[in-house]
Amino acid sequence: MRDRRIEIRIGGTGGQGLILSAKMLASALAAAGRRVAQSQSYEPTSRGGFCSADVVVTERESDFPLVTALDHLVLLDRSAVEPSWPLLKPGALVIADTRLCPELPEGAYRRYHLPLSRTALELGSERVTNIVALGALVELGGMCDHEQIERAVRAETPRGYLDVNMDALAAGRSMLRTSDSGHGVAAGVGT
Repeated sequence: MRDRRIEIRIGGTGGQGLILSAKMLASALAAAGRRVAQSQSYEPTSRGGFCSADVVVTERESDFPLVTALDHLVLLDRSAVEPSWPLLKPGALVIADTRLCPELPEGAYRRYHLPLSRTALELGSERVTNIVALGALVELGGMCDHEQIERAVRAETPRGYLDVNMDALAAGRSMLRTSDSGHGVAAGVGT
């Protein structure tokens, strides 16, 4: 039986907490007994330059820990589209922020344009956009259960941000269920 490999990228700009959210996801997946490799790439600028955080998930030990064909892509800024798009597998799940990544190229992928940053602002801080996105990714990607991701977020969150991060995670997970409330969800298959 062939080992199932899942490749995930969270892409955006430096300062959006992408690496932290990938670390949380990797921790949750490892707690579920999966083999996980987490890596990141960023431009030399600390804020504003392209940044990505990748997670490779396997059932058994992997011989190559870096992404080569993405199953899941989260876009928190348009700067992440160009370097990430060539890595998309046909049928991949793409979650993009409606405000910071309003347009996506054509392609054979499952698209969800979600108000990630707007939801974070409604919670009181745009800084939790990464956690809103993490909640949406776990809900849509089905890669781990809610309790595992909640434990990972609790373990990695500084005490002063725990409540808002837990609210952000819940908001991201419930985003599709509340799409009829005017949040502007655009879902479908790109062409």
